[in-house]
Amino acid sequence: MGLDFEQLAFFKKNGYLLVKGAMSPALCERARDLLWQSLPDGVPLVRDDPDTLVGPFVEPHRSTDAMHVRDGFRWQEREIGTHPDVIDLIYSDEIVSMAESLLGRGTLRQHKKNGVPMGSKGSAWPGGPVDPALGTEGARGIYCTLSPPEQTPAAPQLHCHTDGHPFHLGVVGLLADSPRKGGGFTIWPGSHARLYPTFALQYDQPRIPYYDHLPSYKGILHTKEYLAELARIEDDTSPLECYGEAGDIVFWHHRLAHAAGANETPTMREAILADFWKTDLDECRSQPPNTDMWHDWSPELRGASGEYSDAFALTQQRA
Repeated sequence: MGLDFEQLAFFKKNGYLLVKGAMSPALCERARDLLWQSLPDGVPLVRDDPDTLVGPFVEPHRSTDAMHVRDGFRWQEREIGTHPDVIDLIYSDEIVSMAESLLGRGTLRQHKKNGVPMGSKGSAWPGGPVDPALGTEGARGIYCTLSPPEQTPAAPQLHCHTDGHPFHLGVVGLLADSPRKGGGFTIWPGSHARLYPTFALQYDQPRIPYYDHLPSYKGILHTKEYLAELARIEDDTSPLECYGEAGDIVFWHHRLAHAAGANETPTMREAILADFWKTDLDECRSQPPNTDMWHDWSPELRGASGEYSDAFALTQQRA
């Protein structure tokens, strides 16, 4: 199954696309099994017991291991990203077919079961985040957001960013129901088209070595145009939280501004994150942005007009 004209038009204009029930319910449960089996003895979280799924993590239950992160309200389990059940879940024939509707038939790299998971190699910069492009042969992993304590201040204002590693298309899938304000993946609609031309490179970003005695830069170099446009986007665009039910996914453009949502509910958010990229990414990642940002996407997407119905927009959580 691919994507229809209205879905393609919506993605092209907004930079994201919600697809209901795209993942197998049985495989969602098996992925959750793997998540909970990975939790060390003694960590006081109990599956499906909301009273225990409250953050933040405290000592001795915190972990800064790149493949098993438990810090603050975030639990990121990366080692299972290449488990066969996880690969079958997020890179199913159906989801790959949808991704090919956006990027082109027969253009995507292959993922490797039992391959190298994200977090196996170094970070993007010292003390910084793990770079998803380093070593991963599967999904980024399963990312969870714990619930807040009963007495908690109002959710902080979210600040958006874009990912620094080279890829074409991101996907986030819900493994369990996630209500509104439940810490869902949050995006700034339409920001992809505004940010794409502000980058120095169309898929990658220039980086500079980090030195302790020269701390001004940590890896990625942003253009002044990018930083100014990102600030304008935060000021003039309302963020949209991608909430939903187990099995729902959201595709998102690699230059879309986004953030991890703040969880204000008693439900822990459980989601799988993954990337798609084309086999020619290494050849084109160092090229500057093209005047046509869709020049190397699918013919179907390039031909989409950007028109869709109000009824369809409602299915995308946009009025």
